[in-house]
Amino acid sequence: MPLFALALAGTGAQAAVPTTFGTIVGNALLCRDAVDNKYFYDYLLNAFGPAYKHDGGAYWFKSDGATLWGVEISEVMVSDDTSTFVFAGAVAETTPEQLEQAIAAQVGMQYAKIDSSAFPVREAKPASRIVYFDRKSKIYCAKFQPLPPVQPKAVRQR
Repeated sequence: MPLFALALAGTGAQAAVPTTFGTIVGNALLCRDAVDNKYFYDYLLNAFGPAYKHDGGAYWFKSDGATLWGVEISEVMVSDDTSTFVFAGAVAETTPEQLEQAIAAQVGMQYAKIDSSAFPVREAKPASRIVYFDRKSKIYCAKFQPLPPVQPKAVRQR
């Protein structure tokens, strides 16, 4: 842990959101960059301290004070290694409709509703999704991570 973070840990003070948050996390959530769960876990650990929970195949971090596209981001999550998907996600303190509008206004990315349910999933190319999360929204990018090939068993010599 960096010395600055150790100093803050004892005082109960919160470190500032990194200036790289929008570029690194924002681009990952829009699927505009590689999603490497080890890299993002280390980034979020350094930025916000230890994950406050490990649930649903992800490590969850409180991201107090963080914003993306002018929207408050209260939590950020990154996948563990239990899934065939590697993903990064975030909880936005607004509705999916408002988050979609904020992204379109700032980045120009357009989302399409991909189902006709009462709470439709929205997807943009190359695969960023916005879903309902209680009265908030969750945005994520998930990419297939194939399992390593099965290694043939060694033949025993007699």
